[in-house]
Amino acid sequence: MEKQNTEKQNTGVPGLTERLRELSDLKYRDFHSKLLPGTENVMGVRTPELRKLAKEIIKGDWETFLEENDRAWYENDILQGLVTAGAKMTPEERLRRVRAFLPRIENWAVCDIFCGSLKDAEKYPELYWEFLKPYVQSEKPYEIRFAVVMLLSHFVKKEYLQDAFAYFDGIHMDHYYVRMAVAWAVSVYFVHFPEETYQYLRENRLDDWTYNKALQKITESYRVSPETKGQIRAMKRKKSGNHMDGRGQI
Repeated sequence: MEKQNTEKQNTGVPGLTERLRELSDLKYRDFHSKLLPGTENVMGVRTPELRKLAKEIIKGDWETFLEENDRAWYENDILQGLVTAGAKMTPEERLRRVRAFLPRIENWAVCDIFCGSLKDAEKYPELYWEFLKPYVQSEKPYEIRFAVVMLLSHFVKKEYLQDAFAYFDGIHMDHYYVRMAVAWAVSVYFVHFPEETYQYLRENRLDDWTYNKALQKITESYRVSPETKGQIRAMKRKKSGNHMDGRGQI
C-alpha cells in the first residue's frame, strides 16, 4: 500500500502523533529507515519505547485504539501489532484480531516484532498451529513470512519438526524476505535439533539460495561448534546458471 504524505495526517488517537514525535530519535530514524526499503514513514521511535507505549495503551481503552489507530506512521503499525498481541482477550478473539492485522504487515520489522510478541502461541500451541497452516501456503509474501517467523519463534519443538521442514520445502516464492525467513528458521531449528536438521539439510527441496543462506546462518551462530561449522560449510551448493538471488532476480 502506498503511504501518503504523513505530516498532516492524524493518527485517529488524540495526542499519539505528538507523543511519538517526542520519543523519536532522528539518528535512529535515518539508520532504521535504511533497513526498511520501501517504508517511507518512519518517525524514529526505538522498539523499547514503543513497547512501553503499547503497555500504557493496553491499560486504557485498547479496543478503541485498535479501531481508530490509522497508518500515518510506521510506528502506528508496530503499536497496532503490540496491542493486538498483548491486550487481555480470549485466544479466539486474539486470532480474529491477528487476522485483521496481517494486511498491515508490509515489512520485515512489523512482522518480526509482532510474531515475537504473540506469547499466546505458547499457551495455545494447537490453536495457533492450525491457524498458521493456510498462511504457509499463501500467495502474499508477508503472510508467508508471518507464518515462518511464528514457527521459529514459538514452534521449535520436536513434535513440530517434520511438519515445519515440510512447510519449508513447500515454499517457493521468489521474495527476498520470504527466503531469508526460511533460512533463518532452518538455522534456528539446527541450533536446537542439530541431528534432525542436519538430516533435513541432506534431503530437502529448498532452492539453492535459501539452502546456502541457511548454511551461512548456521555457521554464524555462536552456539554451533567450530567442527560442526566446518561440516556445514562443506555442504554448500554451487550456484547454477539460472540461480535466483533471493529477490526473484536472475
